[in-house]
Amino acid sequence: MSKVIIEKLNDDQVSQRGINNWPVWEKEVSRFDWQYSGDEECLILDGEVTVETQEGNYTIKKGDFVTFKDGLKCVWDVKKPIKKHYNFP
Repeated sequence: MSKVIIEKLNDDQVSQRGINNWPVWEKEVSRFDWQYSGDEECLILDGEVTVETQEGNYTIKKGDFVTFKDGLKCVWDVKKPIKKHYNFP
């Protein structure tokens, strides 16, 4: 099973999940290692990032709803300043 799941949500789904009430995280253009200790869900509000993993690279952009699974080791390569709502379910 993939450790990175990218979906598109419609406005009703965003509203039903309360995503607009989640905290916001922002990061400038940069490159850094990251490891997830627990699942994270996020909705990309702006920007673009390539997440490099052992299973392949994922380009994530504005409008993507992404689930990063527990234990994922990756490199975040932020191409355009990123802004996201995030949640640890």
